[in-house]
Amino acid sequence: MKIFLTLLCIAAALGGGWFLRDHFGGMAMATATPSAERKVLFYQSAMHPWIKSDKPGRCTICGMALTPVYEGEKGLDVSSGGDTVVLTQSQIQVLHVETAEAKVQPLSMTLRVAGSLEEDASRHRILSSYIDGRIDKLYVNFMGAQIKEGQPLVEFYSPTLLQAERDYRQLTGDLKKNTGLRLRQMGLAPAQIAALETKSGDALTSQILAPVSGTVVEQKVFEGQYVKEGDKLFEIADFSTMWFQFRAYEQDMPWIQIGQSVTVTTPSLPGKSFEGKVTFIDPNFDDATRSTKVRVELANPLINDRRMLLYRLYADGDLKVDVPSVLAVPRSAVIEAGPQAVVYVEQGGGAYARTVVKLGRHGDSLIEIMSGLKAGDRVVTNGNLLIDGQAEMNRSFMTPVEPMKPAAPLAELTDKQKQAIDAFIKVADAMAKALAADDLPEFNNASEPAMMLTGDLVTSLRSPEGISETLDALDKARHFHGFDDIAQARMAFHKFSVAATAVLEPLRMAEGVPAFDVWECFMVHQAIPGAPKKGHWLQAHGRAGENPFFGKEMLNCAKEIKHGGDKP
Repeated sequence: MKIFLTLLCIAAALGGGWFLRDHFGGMAMATATPSAERKVLFYQSAMHPWIKSDKPGRCTICGMALTPVYEGEKGLDVSSGGDTVVLTQSQIQVLHVETAEAKVQPLSMTLRVAGSLEEDASRHRILSSYIDGRIDKLYVNFMGAQIKEGQPLVEFYSPTLLQAERDYRQLTGDLKKNTGLRLRQMGLAPAQIAALETKSGDALTSQILAPVSGTVVEQKVFEGQYVKEGDKLFEIADFSTMWFQFRAYEQDMPWIQIGQSVTVTTPSLPGKSFEGKVTFIDPNFDDATRSTKVRVELANPLINDRRMLLYRLYADGDLKVDVPSVLAVPRSAVIEAGPQAVVYVEQGGGAYARTVVKLGRHGDSLIEIMSGLKAGDRVVTNGNLLIDGQAEMNRSFMTPVEPMKPAAPLAELTDKQKQAIDAFIKVADAMAKALAADDLPEFNNASEPAMMLTGDLVTSLRSPEGISETLDALDKARHFHGFDDIAQARMAFHKFSVAATAVLEPLRMAEGVPAFDVWECFMVHQAIPGAPKKGHWLQAHGRAGENPFFGKEMLNCAKEIKHGGDKP
């Protein structure tokens, strides 16, 4: 409402234009000073365009100033049931209305995912002892060391291995060949076996070499330690290639294909990104999370003897998807506030028609249109929320409200019932009047007798069977206390007044019931969170409608509901 009042002042200062009622999109035209050079055809209400006059004045429904329609302008069209809104050129400029053409064009989307960086599991190695022996010397003695394939890791003493090496040097032919195979089983590399011919006979140890290049992630032995066959010595991971793994959910699966490019970033390296490709999509779908794992391979450069991407870092990925050309419009053109998606199509002459569309895929900046538009249509991309708010209000006021039908013949009310109704109407009217004046202390004062008088009314009207949903609802809504916040007071009053209207409306035509009026506001949901669009309240008969839900901000936003037996 603060936005509404601020823009209202701006519009008044400018002498014309549209203003925003609030962020839900309601709008109306402020007074425009007739130009001495242009002929005024008539004056029209922006909120209720069927209200017209040949003289300046105010709308008889909402109290807004009528806007002049000059020669050459159409004014607001009401023939389309409120689905078409017509703006003057000055209104289009004030609202900053912008349009774009619906085109057949490529649709690009970025699928944003989150995951973690894992090692290349296919190159993970555990180095174990092939035979019993003793660790005489460690060449690599800390975790995190970078090693290369074939690099010495350990000087290893084993009597069994030492005897096999001596046998190899002395044998020939098939016996030598068989001994060589045995040495391979004991862990020597082919190059080590070939070098035995020149190895000194005094050497008592052999070296255990790194089977792969990578990073030592676990060291299980120390110098002087005796090990047995099968004991773990080192665990080695290859971090030169990292796997970025993320979960893809059901709705993401149509967009993901093997070979797609993915840009990966991580908070540990701000400003840097890494490019990779999707290499694997896990075919085993997780029933619990309705997702599956997707793998992206990334190169992990070594800088200053340190890998840039660290193991198990959190990371984010942007997966680029390109769709062949489809009919699409900018995302800002589509309003998806309800069950239907709508756009406003430019008709020419300042007219914009509300059009329901069926949506397809949502891109980064465009939305695919399956039906409702054709190529070349121009749709509103800025100002459409204000136009939609105006169209909704036009439709609400143009929809005729059927008078409430008289209730079935009622039994004659007793004097006690009439007195209870009269007292109740007076307190309900006083509460509504206080809220309409934004007077919270007066509302608290007026609501003090509400609990007792409502109880009297419910008791007097309840049938001997004692079952009535409307009376029960009113009985539950009668509890008031001293409110510190007028918004809370209005919420409580809304529940109370809706229940009260349901109880007393059928009694309006009963003999001897004090006269009272029922009023309606069609925008209660914007003042009372969670309330229906329309809301009713009771007032003493003959008093002009004053909106208790908005107060002075929209005091005259009120429409009287006639009973079926009332004179028009």
